[in-house]
Order: sequence, then C-alpha cells, then structure tokens
Amino acid sequence: MQAENFLVAAVLAGLTIAVPPRAVSQGSTPAATTPAPATPAPAAQVAPGTGGRRFGGFVPGQHRPPGDPVQIAHGKALFAVNCVSCHGVDLRGGDLGGPNLLRSHVSLSDQNGELILPIIQGSRQDEGMPAIPIDPQDGLAVAAYIRSVVETIGSQGRPPSLGKEAPSILVGDASTGQAYFTAKCGSCHSATGDLQGIAARITDPKILQTNWVAGGGRRRRMPAPGAASPRTATVSVTLASGEKVEGRLIRIDDFLVTVGLADGAVRTFRRDEDVPKVEVHDPMKAHRDLMAVYTDKDIHDVTAYLVTLK
Repeated sequence: MQAENFLVAAVLAGLTIAVPPRAVSQGSTPAATTPAPATPAPAAQVAPGTGGRRFGGFVPGQHRPPGDPVQIAHGKALFAVNCVSCHGVDLRGGDLGGPNLLRSHVSLSDQNGELILPIIQGSRQDEGMPAIPIDPQDGLAVAAYIRSVVETIGSQGRPPSLGKEAPSILVGDASTGQAYFTAKCGSCHSATGDLQGIAARITDPKILQTNWVAGGGRRRRMPAPGAASPRTATVSVTLASGEKVEGRLIRIDDFLVTVGLADGAVRTFRRDEDVPKVEVHDPMKAHRDLMAVYTDKDIHDVTAYLVTLK
C-alpha cells in the first residue's frame, strides 16, 4: 500500500519512475502504464529591446540555416515582378519609396515567412503597403529570397565572436545629426514633443534606427474602430460626372486607382491621363521622399542624435 501511494505521488509530481516488470498470472489483466510527461518545449526567445514581445522564431543575431535554392530562385523572380518598384533591386528602397528591407527588423527576425507573409497578404495596408495578389506558397518563396539577401550581405546582425563585444552602430556624430534633424525633420517632429524620450522607449539603437528611417518613431494613439491610421494614404477620385469617391488608397498606377471605402467596399477606376481627377494625400510622403536621398552617414548621424533623447 505504501509503495502504491509512493507511485501515485510520484506521477502527480511529474517524476518518471523505473518500475521492474512483474510476472502476470494467466487470465489476469496487466496494469495500465502511465506515459512519462512530455518534455516542455523550450521557452521562445525574444528579440532584445522589444519589451519581451516575440517577433517570430528567429532572433536577430543568430545565423540562419541555408535556404532551399529552388525556393529562393522562385522568390527572386516573384520579387522582381511584384516588389522591385517599391523596395529596389538591392532591397534598399525603390523609386516608389518603399522601406529598406535590409534594415527592416521584420526581415532580420523572420524565420520561415511567419512575419513577412502576413505583410505580403495585406496586414499593413493601413501603413501604405498594399496586399500582393500571390498565393501563400509564392509569398513564402519571396520571404525566403529576402532572408537570403539579408544573410548574404555579411555581418549585419551576426553574433559577436567569443570574448568580443558586438560592433556598435553608434558611429555617427550626434551634433551633425541634430543639425540634419532640424533641417529635414524639424517641421514635423520635435525633440521635446512627439520624439521626447524616444531613446528610453526604444532602447536598442538598431531598432531605433529602423523605426525612424521607416517613419515609425512617432508616438501614436490607436485609431478609433473603423477609422484610418494617421499614416494611411488616402485618395479622392472625382469622376467626369462630378461624383467624388474618397477613401483609403489601396493601389495606384498609370492605368488604375483602387479605393477602399469606409464601409469596407473596394472600387477600382480606370485612368485615362487626367480623367478621372485623382488627388492623393500621403502622410508618409516626406519619409518616402527622404528614402531616396539618405546617405549612410546621414542615417548614422541622426541615430547618434536620437539616442540622446532620453
């Protein structure tokens, strides 16, 4: 009886007990065995400086395993068709002002497409990134290609060698960065206003740099349900009949403009030169325009200045 109580207590405590086999008499039923409890999965790793928020299976600074060459080649072809105009052939930003994917925390953190694929499918339409009409497997191929390029560029995000400190990105001049900030950013942003204490809120300089380059450093309130984000590009389309259609800009080119209406409906209009009249309001236009003129020195100087805003 004491032995049985001991076994029950051991099972409840999660212990694995080796019990020698007992002879079973003919006609009796063997006692049911209790399987050993499953080994708990290792805790998810968390990207540094993110307040404990997990960005995905990959932690920046780890070395990625090599991807599937066939999938990467397929993703490269899809990227050339669907993404180059915004993000550039080298992923550093294209003619339409898309962000630099080589500096993107999402690109650095993605492991198997779990972060990139939702964006391809439209999770950031309110921030000006339209959904790309490709199937999920093609989206995963694009993600694999982006990861391969990020991995190929060298030591960016790599862990330090044993016994050596990781190189710091804080190599710019803070006073030069302050002057650049005043000239280029001061009309919209203020060190004592929306960016006050930004270095205390975003303590990792790499993440801080990624945020301000992409225009994500502003302290924002969540929009009311159904309302557009303050970063959302909007459009007004005036038809030849005089009817005006306004809403969220989903996509625009020389031939078509697609508008997301407040009730969730989507309308697409054919464009023939200036008919219909199309007026776009893009709150992020200033950031998109600067993407084409930033130099590495400008980025490092401004980052060195922003880390002082605590």
